[in-house]
Amino acid sequence: MANIQGHEFPDDLYHHADHAWVRIEPDGLAAIGMNAFFTKEAGDIVYVDLPFEGDQISAGEVCGKLQSAKWIGKLIAPISGEIAAVNERLESDSSLINQSPYGDGWIIRVRPSDWESEKDALMHGVEAITPWLEKEIARAEAEKKQ
Repeated sequence: MANIQGHEFPDDLYHHADHAWVRIEPDGLAAIGMNAFFTKEAGDIVYVDLPFEGDQISAGEVCGKLQSAKWIGKLIAPISGEIAAVNERLESDSSLINQSPYGDGWIIRVRPSDWESEKDALMHGVEAITPWLEKEIARAEAEKKQ
């Protein structure tokens, strides 16, 4: 597990610039959630609008919505594929996204349609994540000063 300026990033994850992560599970499905930096900055997630099982999603497109007390935002699909499962526990306890962003707080599981080519557009490893996260931290701090 990499710890970058106090934010944890598990080594096995691929990261999208919009703060979604992807983990390829042993069954070949891709679990998708939001990273710890996002959950800290957004605050307590109070509502999620999830896609439906069987829906097709495309990388870079909106596939859901997240809301905290101070923020409403979109879940941007980091990869393309078919929704194989949604985390129904989030409907009654959306705080799982904050409490366990890389575990019980997963959002959707996707059957990837083009993983081998799409993974190259994602960040993987501390060397790739660190410069991006440092810019995101600086941007967030600048916004707080405004």
